[in-house]
Amino acid sequence: MTEETIVALIAFAGTIIGSGGGVLASSKLTNHRLKMLEDKVGKHNCLIERVYKIEGELVTIDEKFKVINHRITDLKIEIEGKEE
Repeated sequence: MTEETIVALIAFAGTIIGSGGGVLASSKLTNHRLKMLEDKVGKHNCLIERVYKIEGELVTIDEKFKVINHRITDLKIEIEGKEE
């Protein structure tokens, strides 16, 4: 083999190894970023579920307040009626 062929083979091997290493590094970084994004989406979904639950509880509490206020109004009317 000539010197030029050996140099070309060494350069080719270096190119293959460098390209493969770059692809692996890029793949690892992409996987890491995807994992971080999945974690953020999971936290967001958990928050949304909690908000829906709180909104449901607020409707119930609002109804209870309406009943309580109505009862207070009835009691005030009843007390005013007894005073006359």
